[in-house]
Amino acid sequence: MPYYYGYGDFLANNIYCILLIPVFLLSLWAQFQVSGSFRRYSVANRRHVTGAQAAEAVLRAHGVYDVPIRPCRGSLTDHYDPRDNTIYLSEDVYASATISAVGVACHEAGHAVQYAVGYSPIRVRSAIIPVTQLGSKFSFILLLIGLVLYSQPLFLVGILLFSLTTIFQLVTLPVEFNASRRAIATIEDSYLLDGDEVRGAEKVLRAAALTYVAALLMSMLQLLRYVLIFLGRNGGRRGGGRE
Repeated sequence: MPYYYGYGDFLANNIYCILLIPVFLLSLWAQFQVSGSFRRYSVANRRHVTGAQAAEAVLRAHGVYDVPIRPCRGSLTDHYDPRDNTIYLSEDVYASATISAVGVACHEAGHAVQYAVGYSPIRVRSAIIPVTQLGSKFSFILLLIGLVLYSQPLFLVGILLFSLTTIFQLVTLPVEFNASRRAIATIEDSYLLDGDEVRGAEKVLRAAALTYVAALLMSMLQLLRYVLIFLGRNGGRRGGGRE
């Protein structure tokens, strides 16, 4: 069957385009803030604590001793990998004794602590990763087929699969915020940075958190668009068939 572009599609796309502008600008601003804040606070901290030392301090403060800390290539490629239970710190963080390095390293160590203590949101996120990957892989295929063939059942399944990505983004927020809170608390309690330097680390982590907020909003906006198309087409059928 041919694809009919009806009023429901028109309305959904117009709402999407109107909302896309502020969300897109927020995403750009968030990326700018991350790189800008990291550069701004890439200055030597007074206690000469490197990123690797800071991450180790967070682990020790929470009684975690079995997580290795290793360098990795790239810039802002820092992450904790639960598959091998290892913290990977980028070249700008691992051996750098800067405010930014301490903030980023402590954040990644915060993720390792979350896994060690069984933090509930990160367990939920880990549990839904397989279905999220499945949804990400097949949702756009089903959405496209549903659009072209005007198949509401296929389109609905595509929406449900895509919503898994949005749910994953939603669950990610408390995980990231909690890792940052753990990081800042340890930085203060262990005196890794002086008072004014702690505020700099907080700004770096807040900027990074904003990127996750922007990603969630973008995913929610895309989901809203699909839902409006689906509802618009259902309304068109009840109103007398295809438009």
